[in-house]
Amino acid sequence: MDLSYTPEEEEYRARLREWLGKVLPTLPPKPSPDDWPARRAYDLGWQRMLYDAGYADVHWDAPPTTRLIFLEETEKAGAPYVGAGFVGLLHAGPTIAAEGSPRQRARWLPPILRGEEVWCQGFSEPGAGSDLASLRTRAWRDGDDYVVTGSKIWTSHAEVADWCELLVRTDPDAPKHRGITWLAMPMSAAGITVRPLRTLAGSAEFAEVFLDEVRVPVANRIGAENDGWRVTMVTLSFERGTAFVGEVVACRRVLAELAAEARRGGRWDDPVLRRRLGRLDAEFRALWRLTQWNVSEAEASGGVPGVGGSVFKLRYSHARQELYDTAADVLGPGALDLTHPWVLDRLSSLSYTIAAGTSQIQRTIVAERILGLPKGR
Repeated sequence: MDLSYTPEEEEYRARLREWLGKVLPTLPPKPSPDDWPARRAYDLGWQRMLYDAGYADVHWDAPPTTRLIFLEETEKAGAPYVGAGFVGLLHAGPTIAAEGSPRQRARWLPPILRGEEVWCQGFSEPGAGSDLASLRTRAWRDGDDYVVTGSKIWTSHAEVADWCELLVRTDPDAPKHRGITWLAMPMSAAGITVRPLRTLAGSAEFAEVFLDEVRVPVANRIGAENDGWRVTMVTLSFERGTAFVGEVVACRRVLAELAAEARRGGRWDDPVLRRRLGRLDAEFRALWRLTQWNVSEAEASGGVPGVGGSVFKLRYSHARQELYDTAADVLGPGALDLTHPWVLDRLSSLSYTIAAGTSQIQRTIVAERILGLPKGR
C-alpha cells in the first residue's frame, strides 16, 4: 500500500489550492444557522461554483485519492462545508453511482453535482435506530407504485430536501434483513408531513417525517426489491468510510488552535494538559493515516469503502469527544458560552458515538467482519 501521492495528484492539489485562494474571498457572508432556506441557497450556490470550475465530480466520478485531496484542501482553506448537500453528495449520490441503473444515474446525479437538488436520509425510526433492520415503515406494491406508510426520525435536512433516500419494509414475512427496499422518494409527494427537531446545540437540521400512503414510483427503487439491506450497507460504507475526511482535517486545525490558546491563557505549563494535547495529536495523525488506508482500499475495490470505515468511525467518534472535552478545559469558564464555536462543537460531538451507527454497532462489525469472531446471539 502506497500512501504517497503521484505527481499528477500533487498537480491537482496545486490547481485546487490556487482556485480556492481566488474564489473564497468573493463569497457572501454565511446566512444565519436558523435560516434553512438561506442556508440551502448558500450551500447549493457553493456547489454550483465547484461544478462550474470542474471540481464537483470528486464524490463518485473521480478516484478516491482525488476525493481525499479535495476534502483535505477545501477544509484547510476554510471553504464552505457541503451543508444541505451532505446526504446527496456523500450518501445517496455515491450509492446511486454504485448501484443505480444508467437511467437513474442520469436522472439524479447531475442535479446533485450542479447544486440543484437536496436529499435527506430516511433511515432511522423511533423503534429502529441502532438496530436499523428492525424498521417498520411499510411499502406495498400497487401497479407501478409503492404505497408507503410509517414514520422516520433524525431525518437530515428533510425541511429543505427535494428527495429522500428511504428504507422501507416490502416483505414483512421475510427475515428482517431480507425484506427491506431502498427507494428514492420525492419530498413533494402527497402524504408527507415534516416536523423539525431542535438539537442540544440549538440547530434544527433533523426532523421527524410522517408518511401516510405516499406513492413512490417503482422506477425509483435502487437495486432489487427486498435487496435494500445490501444497498444500505453500500450507503453506510460511504458514510463511515469517507464522509468524515474533512472533519479529521478540521479537528487537527482545532487542536493547533487549542495549543495556541493554552499558551495565551497561561495553561501551557500544565503537564497534564500538554500530555492530553500530545496524545490527541497522535490520535488524529493516526486517524489521518487510517483515512488514507481506507481510501486506498476503496480505490482497489472500485470506489466503495470497506469495513475499515467502522474502525475509523469507532475511534474518530471518541477522539472528537475527547478533543472538545479538552477544549472545555482550556476555555475554563468560557466553556459555558454557547456562542463559542468550540462549545457548540462540543455539544454536537456528543452525538458522534450514535450517528452513522453507534459505537456498539461498530464494535460488533469489527469483531465479526475483521476479527472473525462468532456472531452474537
